[in-house]
Amino acid sequence: MSFTHINEQGYARMVDISTKSDSNRVARAQAVVHMLPETLRDIRAGAVKKGDVLAVAQVAGVMGAKQTAQLIPMCHPLMLTGVDIDFEFDEEASTLTIYAVVKTTGKTGVEMEAVTAVTVAALTVYDMCKAVDRWIEIASIQLLEKEGGKSGHLQREGIKPVARGRLHSICISPERGQIKYEVPEAQVITGFGIENDGHAGDWGRQVTCLSWESVEKVNREQGFDIGPGQFAENLLIEGIDLTRVGVGVKLKIGTDTILKVTQVGKEDHPSVVTRTLGITLLPYEGLFCKVIKGGLIKKGDPVEVLL
Repeated sequence: MSFTHINEQGYARMVDISTKSDSNRVARAQAVVHMLPETLRDIRAGAVKKGDVLAVAQVAGVMGAKQTAQLIPMCHPLMLTGVDIDFEFDEEASTLTIYAVVKTTGKTGVEMEAVTAVTVAALTVYDMCKAVDRWIEIASIQLLEKEGGKSGHLQREGIKPVARGRLHSICISPERGQIKYEVPEAQVITGFGIENDGHAGDWGRQVTCLSWESVEKVNREQGFDIGPGQFAENLLIEGIDLTRVGVGVKLKIGTDTILKVTQVGKEDHPSVVTRTLGITLLPYEGLFCKVIKGGLIKKGDPVEVLL
């Protein structure tokens, strides 16, 4: 085995990446912080004397990702395009899991930045809580998933997706500019869209997605009874906060189908939806996607947010 960080004289070096091609790079990592149950409760309630632990740890994680090249000698300084820190509580195990998703467009990956982000965030949690829980343990610091570069998309076996929900409905229409009607299942075609749907084609908006919770909110607040397809969406997804899903993120539906978000929202203009309902959602919340991998999808299928 040869190490790329060692030169011919046996000394450490920064690897030359000048001949590599630029690509979209994404990495997701985690750290698990074990603590006393009362410490976990105090963090969740914002009752720790030093302040809002999650808010401070979130900022620390972002700063850690940005400072990785200053901390790790052979890392390349990168222009990061996105850093997101999330937290997950597990009362039964008395743990706080910290997740980081880091993105860039460049010649080398952001795995180290993601791992550094969760590590610094976890250390911040320890620092803010050590006065009341001195034996806090930081464990399971690991890369979960990466995308981009020569190796493409890699995922650690057995990890949980970023988020999980279900497919509330599938809707199609033969032409664009029409209210869509619900179908129980549909064939999704790689690089094209949903079979028999007018939005399918060789472009970036092959499939449109909306949150079912957003539709329910409109119904409650406006006194409407809007159902599947009436906002001209293809897919209604429930159980996932789609407002946190950005361009480049992938949605896995069922066992095979994978969509990639290419656009969030679009220019608002008078449409059949606005004329019919007097309100619309797609221009503000809609996810527009390309089909990376096709397959048969059915109402009720699980939906997972990947990188």
